Amino acid sequence: MDPHKRSATIEVMTADEAVLGGGRFATDSEGYAQMLRYAGQWPDRVWAVEGCAGIGKHIAVRLLADGEQVVDVPPKLSARTRVFSTGQGRKTDETDAHSVAVVGTRMSGLRPVVNDEQLAVLRLLVDRRRSLGEEHTRKVSQLHQLLLELIPGGAKRDLSAAQAKALLAGVRPRDIAGKTRRRVAAELIADLEKIYARKKAANKELTELVTETGTTLLDLHGIGPTGAARLLVEVGDITRFPNKAHFASWNGTAPIDASSGDNVRHRLSRRGNRQINRVLHTMARVQLRNPTPGREYYDRKKADGKAPMEAMRCVKRRLSDIVFQTMLNDAVAARPRTGPGGQRGNVSESSATGSHPRTSSSDKSLPGPVTANPRTPIPAAS
Repeated sequence: MDPHKRSATIEVMTADEAVLGGGRFATDSEGYAQMLRYAGQWPDRVWAVEGCAGIGKHIAVRLLADGEQVVDVPPKLSARTRVFSTGQGRKTDETDAHSVAVVGTRMSGLRPVVNDEQLAVLRLLVDRRRSLGEEHTRKVSQLHQLLLELIPGGAKRDLSAAQAKALLAGVRPRDIAGKTRRRVAAELIADLEKIYARKKAANKELTELVTETGTTLLDLHGIGPTGAARLLVEVGDITRFPNKAHFASWNGTAPIDASSGDNVRHRLSRRGNRQINRVLHTMARVQLRNPTPGREYYDRKKADGKAPMEAMRCVKRRLSDIVFQTMLNDAVAARPRTGPGGQRGNVSESSATGSHPRTSSSDKSLPGPVTANPRTPIPAAS
């Protein structure tokens, strides 16, 4: 399916890539019902929907509610398939649906879409928390600009609403423009106070919901309720990643091999999930400001001759390993015990920030070719 806001174009393809049918349907109640009746010709079916985390989410949720099986096709995969197909890369709804069908037929390990209400609520709240943070940053920038015109030298960088209110109390402009600036600045301060209250309430609600999931991500230094919630909603099933190298490649912390001849070097990856990359970057910055294993690892890398940015890249790569192992351990702990006594299994080989790791994952680039087993095996609970 190539989904849009008001229409969806589908193509029916068998396992041997034989096209059996297709069509374009509206996404209103009547068009959606017609699409389901048309698809009813093939009882054993799986829906491959492009962009289930974006434009395809609204129709994927409806399919799940009707008991259909849905897998998510990343837009990048379908775009690559379209480029290498015949037709000189022409982009139409029909060719897009065909590319999505080819990806859904050929690729193993596509993420199945599940109707998890808990994660759906977390996604809504963490998106709302992010928008509040962006709104706070925007209004603070506007306030700084006004204070610079009202007070010689302006205000300090880290400015709270209470501090801004105290500064504004000592300003008494006499001209009309100055009075207007002061009035607008006072309105911005009032908006900031409201935003701060909403952020505080959102953080409290996120903390409660993340705690209810049973995750131990909050125990990691540098991850707060917003970061933990973002990891849970974006990663979903951690076992869909074969190993920590694939997880690092997905979140953009795996360095890209840029070697040439005898010059062996790696460069920063600008790809991957940027929201998770931002969570890991924030986690790294927090660890560097405090006496933590991450700070010790950063200092060791700088002592080895790496530049500050290269050392930061190494820290983020190691923190990605820690997050992967933590979420994998949570998945193991969430499984019911199969018998009395014993301990749950652990696939960990070494601590991600240990002083003597077995391999230097920060210097490894992208993972190798996909193997026949596209998921991380969870150890059986004893």
